[in-house]
Amino acid sequence: MIAVVVCLIFTFLNIFSVKVTGKIQIMLVGLLLFILLLFIGRGFIETQPQRYTPFMPNGFWSVITTTGMVFVSFGGLTKVAGVAEEINNPGRNIPLGMLSSFAVVTLIYVLAVGVTIGLLDSPDLSGSLVSLSLAAEHISGSGGLIVLSAAAMMAFITTANAGILSASRVPLAMSRDKLMPTSFSRTGKAGTPIISICITSLFMITVILLLDLENLVKTASTLMIILFIFANVSVIIMHESRIQNYRPVFKMPLYPFLNIAAIIVYVFILIEMGAVPLLISLAFFLFGVAIYFFYARSRIDRVSALTHIVRRITAKELENASLDNELRDIVLERNNIKEDRFDGIVRHCKILDLKEKKTTDEVFRMISAHFAEKWSLDKETLFDLFREREIQSATIIRPGLAIPHIIVPGENCFDLMLVRCRSGLIFRGHEEPVKTFFVLMGSLDQRNYHLRALMAIAGIVQDKYFQEMWNNAGSTEELRDVVLLSNRKRD
Repeated sequence: MIAVVVCLIFTFLNIFSVKVTGKIQIMLVGLLLFILLLFIGRGFIETQPQRYTPFMPNGFWSVITTTGMVFVSFGGLTKVAGVAEEINNPGRNIPLGMLSSFAVVTLIYVLAVGVTIGLLDSPDLSGSLVSLSLAAEHISGSGGLIVLSAAAMMAFITTANAGILSASRVPLAMSRDKLMPTSFSRTGKAGTPIISICITSLFMITVILLLDLENLVKTASTLMIILFIFANVSVIIMHESRIQNYRPVFKMPLYPFLNIAAIIVYVFILIEMGAVPLLISLAFFLFGVAIYFFYARSRIDRVSALTHIVRRITAKELENASLDNELRDIVLERNNIKEDRFDGIVRHCKILDLKEKKTTDEVFRMISAHFAEKWSLDKETLFDLFREREIQSATIIRPGLAIPHIIVPGENCFDLMLVRCRSGLIFRGHEEPVKTFFVLMGSLDQRNYHLRALMAIAGIVQDKYFQEMWNNAGSTEELRDVVLLSNRKRD
């Protein structure tokens, strides 16, 4: 009943404000760490070395079994990513939060358990679920028992609070992706997902009331292990898909060996979790499959990163830009890129990706024909303007890159075309072929913006990775994204 009441209290706090919830979380965790460090420092003095031998009396496999039991303690790693939308500078702070959480939790666990083992006899350790509190009583009497018991309560309370905070954001994100009903994405005055928080809390209360402590902990750990397995599999799939818009700020060290090793270890831990946690996890899996096939599948138009891997070796008919677009939006949001007028033009501009060899005149005629049709202009006039512009002054700004731009009759007329000519075009007076074109066309009243667009293009092509990404782009949409996701200064 205490657990249920605490769950309800933090439900209301999460609905009211994320900032208030975060401040309470920081205060409780800070106090908890202080008590644990005090316990470790005081207890270390009285530890007895002989209690550490034999070090693993039941063998290494018993360590693997116990690992599964306490694995839920590392759930905070995923909670950091779960609230990514509300984190400033996520490219820096999410990896920093995850790695620091992992380091702190591991260090505290090792030191606290080490001190406890050095203070208590084996029968006391194996016969109690509150070993740390008994160790505190051993060194400080009943006062130590009370303080560390209170610390244990704070640990569980902060876990419940963080669980509600992060778990409720998952249905929110899935709802926005049309994988769950739109009601889960509704937010209140404080900007918090009220329905998602309430459903999450209701589920937590249900499992608290129905499962005993051991199965509750093992089920939570089992689901966490499965989540970590899928996270590692996802990293491998996303990396091998070679989607251009997949641009992680933090990159996995020792890829893919560390991922594969982690998956293998997690599978071994799962084997030892027991039948009840695995059956409950299977029920979750089937529930998720049912939601996808009976609700989400008909509402989304999306291909997985796995399909992009297959696409590299199969027919072009499988191409779909939905995942690229989704990743593009993620990068824009993550990097706080606010789109300006130039980005809006790029999103809708024509892109030519020429594989066969062409002459300069042939390409300018293709460009002129498109602009003429779109803006009701004479294509011969446009073609002559492009030729005259090159005669007056070559628009090649560096080897391999040109920005042909012309002024056309009329008003309120401005457009852009992106061109990649893989075989290259030879311009008069230049020996090196040009493969990259930014073609601008505008009326005289757009002169000011014409100059702004030229400045924007100059900022894009100065990126040291621009040419490599442009050359490696596999489709016209990927060419578009090279420009949209550039780090140029925006108005």
